[in-house]
Amino acid sequence: MVTRTASRPLAAGDISTFQSLVFLGGQLSLALCVLLRLNYYSIILGAASLSLVITYPLMKRVTYWPQLVLGLTFNWGALLGWSAIKGSCEWSVCLPLYFAGVMWTLVYDTIYAHQDKKDDIIIGVKSTALQFKEDTKQWLSGFSLAMLLSLCLAGMNCNQTFPYYSAVAAIGAHLAHQIYTLDIDKPEDCWKKFASNRTVGVLLFTGIVLGNLWKQKDSKNGEEPLESR
Repeated sequence: MVTRTASRPLAAGDISTFQSLVFLGGQLSLALCVLLRLNYYSIILGAASLSLVITYPLMKRVTYWPQLVLGLTFNWGALLGWSAIKGSCEWSVCLPLYFAGVMWTLVYDTIYAHQDKKDDIIIGVKSTALQFKEDTKQWLSGFSLAMLLSLCLAGMNCNQTFPYYSAVAAIGAHLAHQIYTLDIDKPEDCWKKFASNRTVGVLLFTGIVLGNLWKQKDSKNGEEPLESR
């Protein structure tokens, strides 16, 4: 019933509901195999996300904030990734990182939702695009600011270095341009801006990697004088 997604396999009738459930079962089985390879803390933490995974698809029929539930679901990896390596979570780092991810999801998925707002009104489903309407840019600006502050807090709590904060600054500039030039009434522009968020992900990943390498270099430089003594 949505023009943009009517050609997708299930909606178009190319596959049956039963076939899609079989495919879903296969994906979930593989995911369970991966989860069970992790430590016990991570297994419990990963299983705790199931309630979000199950309820998210229903949220657009219940609340105008399904994008918030999507953010809570999508960004669970900020917690699970750390625990899979460390065996527990450093909450002073993981929670700000998780919150930043949730704010980012609210930015890009609100932009995404503006593509379908006309169909959504007809169908009767809800979204932040319909909630914010012409105030969308102000909301996106607030979410972006919260995201950037949370990334800075996460960085400070794990002693991040110059490359990381440079990446956060670049992300801020990218989001500012993205929001300023966004035309919420043009679906093609909404798609373009939504897709440009891959740049945000690349910048943050690069900043984390280079920041950690810089940190290791500083650590080694600090140890060398002691060793020479």
